[in-house]
Amino acid sequence: LVSAMNRVQLLGRVGQDPIMRQVEGKNPVTIFSLATNEMWRTGDSEVGQGALLRLCTIGDISQKTTWHRISVFRPGLRDVTYQYVRKGSRIFVEGKIDYGEYTDKNNVRRQATTIIA
Repeated sequence: LVSAMNRVQLLGRVGQDPIMRQVEGKNPVTIFSLATNEMWRTGDSEVGQGALLRLCTIGDISQKTTWHRISVFRPGLRDVTYQYVRKGSRIFVEGKIDYGEYTDKNNVRRQATTIIA
């Protein structure tokens, strides 16, 4: 028996107040963006001294921000998210990654990656 897992955990800051969308004939969804940051030092080097190894930090700190689209479909969670989550809030999101396509307003097919909370 082979099993598979699609699970993601994110801790970040909300980019804008959540919006609730409803497509005709489907359940509503709450959507918001979440920013996560990755930081590292550039120019790190290791310097050996006899039996001791010391890490000398030389260089600047670099940062990369990644934006994630979060969709909340579960009724109770969707409504609480819409009501209480606000831009700038620091939140933890757990869910799964969903890859899909959509057609934009110019009738161009686009790829979309979404975290389903």
